[in-house]
Amino acid sequence: MINSGNQSPREQLQGTKQAELPSTTGKIRILVVEDDTPLAMMMVHVLSRAGCDVQVANTGKKGLELAQECKFDLITLDIDLSDANGVSICLELKQRHVSRKTPVVFVTGRQSEQDVRRGLDAGAVDYIVKPFGMEFAPRLLSHVGREREISP
Repeated sequence: MINSGNQSPREQLQGTKQAELPSTTGKIRILVVEDDTPLAMMMVHVLSRAGCDVQVANTGKKGLELAQECKFDLITLDIDLSDANGVSICLELKQRHVSRKTPVVFVTGRQSEQDVRRGLDAGAVDYIVKPFGMEFAPRLLSHVGREREISP
């Protein structure tokens, strides 16, 4: 579910059974696809404090479902998910009408030059290696600003 301040990050991770309506708050909507629960909770906390509405998917399959049901301003994606490879998820997101223009940022522990190249070649706009620092939220939000300037 979207974190509107009424739910704890842990409640966020329990997911939702029905599609959520687009945000009417004007806040930036971010989908976090991450299967490491403590890390996902931390990402929700940081991004919520930055004023974002955040939804979490703890599997690649759930991430694809949510990206199809809802319009997000940005999607973060881990490469090593329990049920899928994030690079293949990114490729699929870029083929779908609803999510093809949505900026995708990999947030992953993989840091080899080959991994970075594969992630960017799959259509990601950025690649952030875990653990990340204070630049995390501003760096993500900069991609949303760029996409809004480009898209009519």
